[in-house]
Amino acid sequence: MKKYLLLIAVCFLTICNHASAQTTPGPAQQKLLDSLCDGLTRIDLSKIKTKKAAYDAFMNCFAEHSDLLIEVAKEENVDFTDKPAMHELGIAVGKNLLVHKCPAFMKIAIKMAKDDEDAPVALSLSGTFKRIDSKDFNYIVIADKNGSEKSFLWLREFPGSDKFMEGAALKLAGKKLDINYQDIEVYLPKAKGYYKVKEITGIDIL
Repeated sequence: MKKYLLLIAVCFLTICNHASAQTTPGPAQQKLLDSLCDGLTRIDLSKIKTKKAAYDAFMNCFAEHSDLLIEVAKEENVDFTDKPAMHELGIAVGKNLLVHKCPAFMKIAIKMAKDDEDAPVALSLSGTFKRIDSKDFNYIVIADKNGSEKSFLWLREFPGSDKFMEGAALKLAGKKLDINYQDIEVYLPKAKGYYKVKEITGIDIL
């Protein structure tokens, strides 16, 4: 469920700057639009100062109504596991929410679309789990589609981190992973210097 909510959120970010002609919402989609607007209206927008905070607030609101998204997919005869189709559905819902002229959404959309100075860029990579290396910190290593190993820093708790605790190497051997990460610069004591590393922000086990 989480990865589909993320997909829809990305669509919303896209249409914030590129709105075009909307589609007519059906009853299920209209219910979702009304619910999202009501939820966003209850958020204290004065406390949202950054793009990430706006994004998190929107995602939390959307997650509260994820059951309605399933109903919208059924209404539009869209397979909930079909990423391209869900992408298009997300764009349609996003356009309609803009046309819905929900004041709270318009304000939070502006905050989501704004660029924060020096904010880390969200990235992702898929691959096969190989191992966990313990050095200065723990690193989760995957092999990409070409067999090349990629190492990701486990610096702090992230969604799904509990699945990589003790015994994970045996349970996850050969599993496909979607790793969300950001490039950051950290001081590595053994290397005696600052280096850019890929910090894990979330992992989905496929």
